[in-house]
Amino acid sequence: MAQAVPEPAFDLVVVGSGGGPNEDDLSGYLLKPYNQNWDGGIVALEAGSGVGTLRRLVGLQPELLQDPGETRTYSASQVYSFVRCFLITHAHLDHISSLVLSTGSLGGLRKRIYANTETLEALEGVYNWKLWPNLASYDENDEDYKLLYSPLVPNGKYHTIFPDISVQAVPINHGITESGPYTSTAFFIRSNSHPSKREFLFFGDVEPDSVTSSTPKTINVWRKAAPMIPNTLSTIFIECSWLSGREDEMLYGHLTPEHLRDELIALATEVYHSRGGESSASTSRLRPQRKRQKRNPSSDELRGVLTGVRVYIIHCKDQPIPLDGPPTSAREIIVGQVRSLVQAAELGAEILSADQGMHITI
Repeated sequence: MAQAVPEPAFDLVVVGSGGGPNEDDLSGYLLKPYNQNWDGGIVALEAGSGVGTLRRLVGLQPELLQDPGETRTYSASQVYSFVRCFLITHAHLDHISSLVLSTGSLGGLRKRIYANTETLEALEGVYNWKLWPNLASYDENDEDYKLLYSPLVPNGKYHTIFPDISVQAVPINHGITESGPYTSTAFFIRSNSHPSKREFLFFGDVEPDSVTSSTPKTINVWRKAAPMIPNTLSTIFIECSWLSGREDEMLYGHLTPEHLRDELIALATEVYHSRGGESSASTSRLRPQRKRQKRNPSSDELRGVLTGVRVYIIHCKDQPIPLDGPPTSAREIIVGQVRSLVQAAELGAEILSADQGMHITI
């Protein structure tokens, strides 16, 4: 008897998923509960590309943001007036530029910016009357301000950011600057109304743990995700900015296909352990039990562990590609490289590209 497919929890539209330098395809996603209409409220997940890009997409795909059973279409400005909050992983321009540029003209209700403290402090340096008018505040009573800063504390708890959506923020590494380590964020995004509280995992820009081995942080994300895979959490959005083979010294806080493969092996290892893969039978019953040391499972033991997981590749950077083959994009090459590596490792995860203009159900 075929297993029933659970009802989706979210609708997500990809306004932009690139990592630059094309300013018309930067990180920007629109998210809503699956069982609600777009005009019922939207979470803007990242804000690199925004109103201008959406205007072009809706012109090409008028049905992109149609509600089920409806024939009406929304303009890009209407859609962004439905936004209730922005959820931002970090404050680099390719993740905040449309938020800043559109702040003064956003329609609808006052909107919150949810992000870590470091990101909000960086935005204060933008809304400073020099780079841009100060249109944001921490004070709930400052009704003249269009945006309300709302810190997400990484305390292991979920924070409600929308009536039916809550988020847990987990810090991740995004390289080293002159001021020290730069922090990005991974978000566990949960549906409060879905019967099984389904959620998905969304990464901001991230450096591989193998490059920052003294302070690994991505492993914390995998450990939290592992017990939920694949029944509660089966969709992951994660960057892969560079083509295969790029040197670690040139990563600038990003992933290559090889590093992403290794991170997915780290996830599979945590899933294996969460399922009891460390094998309690190996502990003798004739002796008092000691704390068991986790061992690294073999490649055979990890075979198929991530079956049922969809991994969407995001933030591929436009870059020169070899000219000795048919026309293609860096994104297509990167996704193909990741897919080949993950298939060779036999992890079982499905590797997909989050292309601009896609409507994804989760």
